[in-house]
Amino acid sequence: MDLTPRTNDESSVASKKKRRWIPIVMVVAAMSAGGVVVTKFLTSAIDYYCNVDEVGSRAGCEGDRRLRVQGIVEEGSVQQQDGGTSFVMVFNLEKIKVVYAGDPGGVFQECIPVVAHGRVVDGTFESDRIEVKHSNSYVEKNKTRLDTANEEAAACSVLEG
Repeated sequence: MDLTPRTNDESSVASKKKRRWIPIVMVVAAMSAGGVVVTKFLTSAIDYYCNVDEVGSRAGCEGDRRLRVQGIVEEGSVQQQDGGTSFVMVFNLEKIKVVYAGDPGGVFQECIPVVAHGRVVDGTFESDRIEVKHSNSYVEKNKTRLDTANEEAAACSVLEG
């Protein structure tokens, strides 16, 4: 019986080195994939906030991206057709036609400030979401913007009434 110690075989050392790298490569791949998913989610979740008069003229308010647009529903512009709603939003004397697939419901009406989410397509804002009431935190952060919108809304109902 041979009791001399065995020497390390080069093939077993190379095998151990390979096994150490496999978990590292898997962790790096998982982190990279997670980073891509998070980046895609965050960039698609960002809707730039613009007033009607800023659409197409302010950086970030270009028509080729998803936007949240604030304006006043112009009196006499609301039309229900083919299960959808169209109306004109006004802000600082600028107008944009809005088409919404559905009925905005709730307290939606003429001469009130609204925020429409969507994209500009061929000069018309195609909206998939309409917001009428603002949260308290939004009101605190955007007081001057809302004051201007409320003044325009008040003028709308006075002029047309």
